[in-house]
Amino acid sequence: MSTPFGLDGAQGSSPRPRARIAGGVSLLTMLMGIVSMSLPGKLGTAAYFCATASNIAAALLFYRLFRPVNKIASLAATIMSFLVSGAGVLEWHPQGVDIGLVFLGLYCLLIGGLVWWSRFLPRILGLLMAVAGLCWMSSLYSAMTHLLSPYNLAGGALGQGALTLWLLVMGVDTRVWKELSDQAPRIVNNSTS
Repeated sequence: MSTPFGLDGAQGSSPRPRARIAGGVSLLTMLMGIVSMSLPGKLGTAAYFCATASNIAAALLFYRLFRPVNKIASLAATIMSFLVSGAGVLEWHPQGVDIGLVFLGLYCLLIGGLVWWSRFLPRILGLLMAVAGLCWMSSLYSAMTHLLSPYNLAGGALGQGALTLWLLVMGVDTRVWKELSDQAPRIVNNSTS
């Protein structure tokens, strides 16, 4: 039975188109996020909800893409991405800390690790995502945020943007992805009819 966004792990389907779609959806998320911060009122709110919806879609696509590397870390990254969306919708800022950026930092660190260990993407992208994660995590301390601004924003955007553009333009090394996918443990349905 097939599931949305190709989450069923069907054998024989190429990961390259899915990686490019993930890159495109991730780019849409970033663009809508920028638009939502730039536009006031209802247009900004509409753009924000578009960014949130595309973030959820990107998280599901990234889960499928990185599941062969490490299923638990990929699931944790997906959960962090959902928490980014949830914290943003709830506008959760205890003691002035933007919790959404903290979750985004954790998400970027997890994705950075998955990219680093994947072998189907260049390791430099994993390193840039880890730097992006640390930049977003600087929001934990308001003094550090002000001290590092705008460099923390630039570092976060560079890391996420590099991975997004690579996926959109280049995709993944299909041969390595399939090797990892073939090695990943499968859940076998032992039910009888």
